[in-house]
Amino acid sequence: MTAALPEIDAPSALEVIIAFIRSQAEQTGFRRLVVGLSGGVDSATVAFLAARAIGADNLLAVRMPYRSSSPDSEADAMRVVTALGCRTERVDITPMVEPMLALIGGDDEAALRVRRGNVMARERMIVLYDRSAAFDALVVGTSNKTEALLGYGTLHGDMASALTPIGDLYKSQLRAVAGALGVPAEILAKPPSADLWPDQTDEAELGASYDDLDRILFALVDRRWSVERCVAAGMDAKLVAWVAERVARNEFKRQIPPVAKVSLRTPGVDHLYPRRRPGSRRGS
Repeated sequence: MTAALPEIDAPSALEVIIAFIRSQAEQTGFRRLVVGLSGGVDSATVAFLAARAIGADNLLAVRMPYRSSSPDSEADAMRVVTALGCRTERVDITPMVEPMLALIGGDDEAALRVRRGNVMARERMIVLYDRSAAFDALVVGTSNKTEALLGYGTLHGDMASALTPIGDLYKSQLRAVAGALGVPAEILAKPPSADLWPDQTDEAELGASYDDLDRILFALVDRRWSVERCVAAGMDAKLVAWVAERVARNEFKRQIPPVAKVSLRTPGVDHLYPRRRPGSRRGS
């Protein structure tokens, strides 16, 4: 019994994901895509996938720095734009975010950081959906499987999108896919960060490395191991318990809002259409 990292056949995964992006665009009747480009490996990978699926000319990469964002993040975002030759826009969210941040009060600095980060994430999604209307495009999500399972994301913020190409890739798998795509080495090498405050890193905030988290998540979710079996395989008991509790607690973030059923046919429950439907953009 071993605590293995989830493996992946990167070339096969690329074929599946690129075909998925194309099919979703076709089903919904869109020919263009919009992605928020932070300079991190997740958004860079999604941009590379989107460009392969629909062509760089049909991709708009939006850079949305805040005043405290690292200059390195924008430099890395531009590496992606240069490599792909896609369209790009820069929208500084500082003047949009500051009025709301001025209203946030409290003494718990950790909680304040989360609230401020949520404001930034949701403002960025406002920008992306505005640009999607202007560019006549679908918003492509950049959340990965590790983040989704742990609830490490903002509802109606970075977790909002029309499709999520990397949502079934653990962070460790994502790196392999990114390498196969040719994502710039500088992006692959740097510590993952949401860049929500100076020197912030995902792993420091989560309290564990992505590899350790992925081993536990892969065992609990894909291999369906119990907490006890994970510990018997040599995983840290405290971390396993924390991961299992967090996955369960954040289930609400992974599901559409439930509807109180009071009629014979309820939208989203038993009145369902496929994404390609009569009257949609694509038509019959």
